[in-house]
Amino acid sequence: MDCTDFPEGNGQQAHARLAADQSRISEVAKTSPSEFIRQVRAETAKVVWPTRRETVMTAVMVVIMTSLLAIFFLGVDTFFDTLVKFLLSLAQKG
Repeated sequence: MDCTDFPEGNGQQAHARLAADQSRISEVAKTSPSEFIRQVRAETAKVVWPTRRETVMTAVMVVIMTSLLAIFFLGVDTFFDTLVKFLLSLAQKG
């Protein structure tokens, strides 16, 4: 990425923005492992974890929907299998 990649403004403004972006990238890269772990724990504490009941209900819904889709696609597959066999039998007779 260079200064010509910025369509608006003049080259000096673009260069300043590029330098600022690069300095922010280097700041992020300098985070120590202990600081990273602290930030991860802080973010994990903000997560709203589902209750056991919500997790079970979601799992049951996934099993039900998967079963319904399996039955649906079994029907579609059976229909096309029958159709193709019928068409092939017509081709062999003629």
